[in-house]
Amino acid sequence: MRPLLPPWSGTLAAKAAAFITVMCCALAALLGVLVHVQVTNQTVGQARDQALQRLTQATQRYEAGDTLRHGAGVDPPELPGELRELAVAGDRGTMVADRAGRPTMWAAGPVDGERALAVAIDYSQQARTIEGLDRAIVWSSGLAIGATLLVGAFAVTRVTRRLHTTALVARRISAGDLDARVNDPRTGPRTQPGPQDEVAAVAAALDSMAASLQGKLLAEQRFTADVAHELRTPLTGLHAAAELLPPGRPTELVRDRVAALRTLTEDLLEISRLDTGRERVELDTEQVGPLAERVVRAAGNGTEVRVVRDVSVETDRRRLERVLGNLVANAHKHGRGPVVLTVDGPVVTVRDHGDGFPEYLVAHGPQRFRTEGGTRGHGLGLTIARGQAEVLGARLEFANAPEGGAVATLRLAAE
Repeated sequence: MRPLLPPWSGTLAAKAAAFITVMCCALAALLGVLVHVQVTNQTVGQARDQALQRLTQATQRYEAGDTLRHGAGVDPPELPGELRELAVAGDRGTMVADRAGRPTMWAAGPVDGERALAVAIDYSQQARTIEGLDRAIVWSSGLAIGATLLVGAFAVTRVTRRLHTTALVARRISAGDLDARVNDPRTGPRTQPGPQDEVAAVAAALDSMAASLQGKLLAEQRFTADVAHELRTPLTGLHAAAELLPPGRPTELVRDRVAALRTLTEDLLEISRLDTGRERVELDTEQVGPLAERVVRAAGNGTEVRVVRDVSVETDRRRLERVLGNLVANAHKHGRGPVVLTVDGPVVTVRDHGDGFPEYLVAHGPQRFRTEGGTRGHGLGLTIARGQAEVLGARLEFANAPEGGAVATLRLAAE
C-alpha cells in the first residue's frame, strides 16, 4: 500500500526542490569526500615522513651510543601493539594513536633483535586541521545547498506561477468563459532567434485553441439564430395554410408536423438568445410549491407533486416555469412513470423510473442535437432548461438513481 502524501508533495515546485536538494547533497558529499581524502592523505603523509625521518635519526643515535632525544625510546609502554609486532618482525612502520589523550604519530623500527625503537610526534595540530577542514566542508556545503535551493526555488516558482495561470485560464475556458486568455508576454512577436520558452508555447497554444473554439461556437450560434429567424416567416404562412385545409386525417398530420416544426424553431430562437448571454431576469418573490403545482397542471401529464418543505425564492417566474416544464416533459418523453416532482425548500427534483440519463449527459451535461438509445428529440429541452437555470443563478444537476431512473435536481437560491 502506497503511503499517503500531502497534496503539496505532488507539485512541480516540490519535486524540483527535492531533485535540487538531492543533487546538491550528492555533489557536496562527493566534493567533500574528495577534498577530505586529498587533504588527509597529504597531512598524514607529511607527518609520516617527519616521523620516519626522526626514527632514522634516533636509530643512528642509538647505534652510536648517544642519548635518545625526548619522544624516542626503546619498547615504550604506550607503543601500539600492532606497530610493535611490525618492528619486532624487522620492518619499519607508522601509526596514529592516542597517547595520554592526545593524537600521536608513532614510527617504529627494529633494534637489537626483538626490540623496537619508537618515536612519537604530537599529531594534535594535524588532527585539528583535518577536523576544521571537515567542519568547513559541512558548513560550505550547507550554505551552497541553501543558496542553490533559493535560486532554484525562485526560478521554478516563476515557471510554476505561469503554469498555474495557464491552468486557471484553461479551467475558465472549460467553464464557458471563451474570452479568457493567458496573454503571456513571452508569446508576442519574437525579435531575436533562439529556443522558444516551453511555457510560453503552451500558453500560445491554449490561446490559439480558445480563439478557434470561440470562433466556431460563435459561427454555430449565428447559424442557429439565422436559421430560426429565416424559418419563422415560411412557418407562419404554412401554419395559416394548414388551418385552411378541410378536416380529415391528412390535415391533422400536417398540422401536427407544422406545430412540431414551430416548436423546434421557437426552441432554436430561445437557445440563440441564451447563447448571447444578454438575457435579463424579472425578479419577484414566488412560493416554489404552488408554482410547481401550476406547472404540473398546465402539462396535464399526471406528474405527482410532493412538497416536503415549501420556501419563498426571489426568481423569474416565467423562466422557472420553463425549466420545470422542460424537466417534467423530458421525464415523460424519455423516461417511464411514475414521474415525481419533489419540492424540498429551494431544492426541486424531478424523478422518473425509466432507464436513466445517458452517461455523457451525466458527465458533461445536455448537448443540443444529441440523443441516444433511439429516443426521439433534438436534445434542446434540457439544454434550454440548463441555460434558463444559469440565467436564474440556479444550478441544474443530472444523475441516475441507484435503483434506476433519471433524477434532475434544480438548486435555487433561497431568500
